[in-house]
This record gives sequence, structure tokens and C-alpha cells, in this order.
Amino acid sequence: MTALEEVRKVLRDLGIEEELLHEDARLRAHLGLDSVDLTQMQVDFAERFAARVDLWTEHDYTLRQLADVLGEHRPGAAVHQAYRDRGWWRPEFLDDLVLSTRLHAGHRAALADAEHTFTRAELDAAVSGCAARLAHTGIRPGETVVVQLPNQARTVVLVLALIRLGARPVLALPALREHELTPLLAALRPAALAVPARHRRFDHVRLAEKLRERHPCVRTLLVAGAADPAGGHVEIDRLTEAGDQAPAPRDRHPSDTALFLLSSGTTGAPKAIARTHEAFGHLVRTAAAVSGLTPESVFLAVLPVTHGFAFASPGILGTLARGGRAVLAAPDDALAAMALIERERVTHCALTPALARQWLTARAAFGGHDLSSLEVLQIGGARLDASTAARLAAAFDCRIQQVYGMSEGLLNFTRLDDPPEVAFTTQGRPSSPGDETLVVDGEGRRVADGDIGELLVRGPGVITRYHGEVAAASFTPDGFYRTGDLVRRHASGNFVVAGRVKDVINRGGEKVPADELEALVLEHPGVRAAAAVAMPHRVLGEAVCLYVVGGAQGAPSLPEIRRHLTDRGLARFKLPERLVDMPALPLTAVGKTDKARLREDIRARLGNED
Repeated sequence: MTALEEVRKVLRDLGIEEELLHEDARLRAHLGLDSVDLTQMQVDFAERFAARVDLWTEHDYTLRQLADVLGEHRPGAAVHQAYRDRGWWRPEFLDDLVLSTRLHAGHRAALADAEHTFTRAELDAAVSGCAARLAHTGIRPGETVVVQLPNQARTVVLVLALIRLGARPVLALPALREHELTPLLAALRPAALAVPARHRRFDHVRLAEKLRERHPCVRTLLVAGAADPAGGHVEIDRLTEAGDQAPAPRDRHPSDTALFLLSSGTTGAPKAIARTHEAFGHLVRTAAAVSGLTPESVFLAVLPVTHGFAFASPGILGTLARGGRAVLAAPDDALAAMALIERERVTHCALTPALARQWLTARAAFGGHDLSSLEVLQIGGARLDASTAARLAAAFDCRIQQVYGMSEGLLNFTRLDDPPEVAFTTQGRPSSPGDETLVVDGEGRRVADGDIGELLVRGPGVITRYHGEVAAASFTPDGFYRTGDLVRRHASGNFVVAGRVKDVINRGGEKVPADELEALVLEHPGVRAAAAVAMPHRVLGEAVCLYVVGGAQGAPSLPEIRRHLTDRGLARFKLPERLVDMPALPLTAVGKTDKARLREDIRARLGNED
């Protein structure tokens, strides 16, 4: 949270209405604060910032002036100024970075899906028109809007319009369900939810209505598809047409939060990650540079665009920032994606290892498409094995660039000039020249190069806290983010990912925290004990195997467990794909579930079935 946002929060807690909290509002003259209010503010600022600010002087502070004074007392303020001095943080807004026609011609194609194609100028106009219409629906600067939409041009238009308005989109995967969304809404208190009417046979509007009933902060449902105006729905297609100029946002500043990303949920429910214009812009620019994007580049987005990889690492935003063109498609059909590569002359595409393996199978079976335009396949979300990397390079005759990153800000890339023996076997090094990395043991001591330890990082694109100050233990006292990933440093300087510190199953790039799944399974009356482990999967890399100890009536079946978890609102990708009934779970010497033995057991079972 920026200093300005914290000032606003203190004032909201005093009962000041949101629409009054623009940055040039004066505490006494405009907000009418009395002596009791001023005293309470000084107490709050002393606690939050360890700063004493005299609000009793003749000077009547504006919100911006007060935020600037308090910002000087925030931990890391000097570091942030150093980032600005070095040009890593620039005084520009995210929407201007990706839509500006000052450097890139407005008549060039910029964004396309199956139904729409926008030139750069048309996209800019559509974003401004959408921002104006959002304002007319009552969305105000500073409010949050959860965006849970599939890969369509209107998703990109809506997100950029919210940013231009000064509202803050929260990018959420369409696969998330009630279990993941409920704590998110409680933490961020969004004013609106943007959802498809239906997607992959799921009724998103029904869930959104249910969430709106439970969270009165949600005033509006923005619906893509069959919207119901009588039910208070606003049709997104009508919002995203070109039209009026966007209203000038009153309180935007490059240090403000531009949007929220979500953590991968490796330790439970996803955590909200506030990304400022200047820090996120730095990530977009550096990722685009090491990916070799140019005004002639065409990026195919088949991974979900509400995930940071396809959205901005470098993804759609990086492509637009470099003057290139982004094409959106669904991930379901590898052949359809290859047809798009041929038709649109795609140069760059990002995949997970699981999706890449599907592409290899499709390419081998139906290899007729001309893919000669393809220059770079970026693979991330999970570790890519060297043999698959080599097969991809041969099958698609392009460079393979491994991407290892996280929504918290660290982005590692193999470089396009790395030799194959490095590009195929490592997961890259930071794209930001300002990132500092440490590999440490369990006591926090630096390990020797080549030894395995946990990766810590800090830098101009890396967060120093989660929204709401949750999971504070994820950050060291000197500002490093604990990634939770076990890595070793390769002789090339790149990292090799060896696993996770915590128990997480990586299902095709989607992270499934074992403890979260086990806790929900144990709510089933027929289960006395449960343990979830990763089992090998030919396509996904890993899938979920659930070991259970049943009650007196025996253990429930796999379909029963899956229905139980679905009824609890768990995302479908977290559902177990195999169930093993055991009389008791194996234990270690200290009495913990011996998951190493369970992983060995499932590998042996699968081996015997081959």
C-alpha cells in the first residue's frame, strides 16, 4: 500500500466518504476535520510510520502533501528514490506505457481475438471509452474490481480502462471458485465483479450473485455475454466500445497501485499483490527487452490473460509496450493455435510444460501448418526437462526460452543467446538489472554456488509486503522476499529449480497446496486421515494423488471426494485424480506423515501398471 493509500485508509476509518479523498483535498478546509480527528490521525501515523507529523500548524495539508511527508518515513523510501534516480522506476502510468502512440504508430494492428481487431489508436479509444462508461456506472478511482474473464480482447480493454480510470483491477483466473474468492473479497472489498456469463460449462454469474449477497461491498456485476440489466448486471461489450474520452483521474500518481495480481496460492488461498505503476512498468519493460520483442513482434496469448505470465511477463503488455501485436486464443486446441501462428505470423508464444507437451503431440500427428514465423517459445509455470526442451526446439525450429517467475515480482529468463546446453537445463536469471538474489540454507546462511538452498530476492520489481500485511514471515527484516523455491546457481549464472520448501503439487503449472486440500478432505465424515502428494503425469508433469484412511463405514470413493470438494467451492484443477485407501498413513520418526514414502508408493503403483 502506498503512503497516499494509507492516508486515505486512515481518513476512511474516520468516516470520510471515498469520493472526497482526492489528492488535492485539504484536511481542514475541504474534509472538515476537527481537533479529535487530527489527534487520531497523528496517533495512527505514529503507529504506522513511526513518524510525528504536526497537523496543528497553520499549514493545512492536502492528502498528497501529507503522503509525501509520510513517505519519507517509510521503510525503503531511500531505496525507492534510488530506483527512480537510476531510471528503473519512471514517472509514467501503466496504460500510457502500453498504449502511447508517441513512439509507435497508431494505425498499426495492436490486439486481436476471434471477433475483434484493434489498431493501436482504436485500442486507446476503446480503453478511454470504457473508462468513461465505467465512471458512469459508479466505479470510482481507488476502488477495486475483480476481473475473472477468459482470453478475449474485451478483457484487456476492461483491465486497461480500470487502470486509466484510477480504479484497481484484481486479475483472477476464471478457474477460481468460491473457496478461493471468498477470502479475496473479504480482503479487498471490491466494488464490482467482472465475470463471463458461462465459461467451460460453469455458471459464473450464479457464483457472482452468491458472492454479492455475502459481500455488500459488491455493488455491480459486469457480465460478458448474456447480461441481465434487471438483475443489476452491466454488459461488458457495451462498455468496451470506443466512445467518450476517459474522465481525468483526480488522484493518480506513478507510486499508486495500478492493479492487483494474486499469488499462486502455494500456501493456501491466493494473496493479493499490489503492483504500482512504476514498479510494474519496470517489470514489463525489462521482461520485454530480454524476450527480444520489437515493433514487428506478434505474441500469441493462449495461457490465461488474467495470470501474470501471459498478461505482462512480458505477455500482452510487454508486446504492446514494444509496439508489437498481441493475438488472444484459448488453450484448449493446439491445432487451432498452430493455425493462428500460421495465419497471424506469430513470433512469440508462452506455454506451460504441460501445454508444450500437448503441442508436441499435435505437431507430430498433424504437422502441416507453416510455423516458420515462430521465433521464441517461452516455457514457464513449472520446470521444463531438458529432453522436452530439445524436442520443442527441433519440432518448432525456434529458440526455447525458459521463464521462472512469480507474481511477487521476480522474473528469470534464459537469454536468447544462451547455448542449448544452458537454455535447455536452467530456468534463467533475473531480467531486472536491479534484482539482488541470495541462495541460503535453513538458517539463512548463504550456500556455495552449485549447492541447493532457498532463493531470496529484492529489487525494483519485487514486493516488500502483501496487501493487508498478511504472511509477513515471507519477507526478511532487510527486505528480501523468501520465494519458498529451492534452487542452485548454475555456472552460467542461471538458476536451476530443484523444488519447493513447502509441500506443493505443481499440476501443469497450477499450484495445489497439499495442506489446503487435506484440510477440506478431512471435513468429509468418512475420512479420518488424509495426505495429498504429487504423482507423475505424462502430460501435466504432476497430478494429485490422495491417500485416505476411512472411517467405520470405509473410505469414500474418488467421485465422492471430488463432489465433496466441489461442493466446498474448491477450484477444479485442485481436485485429486487418484485415491488410495490405506488402513493407516506411514509416519516419520517424529510422528509426521511420511510423504516421501507415499510418493515412492504411487510411483511404484504406476510403474506396475505400465
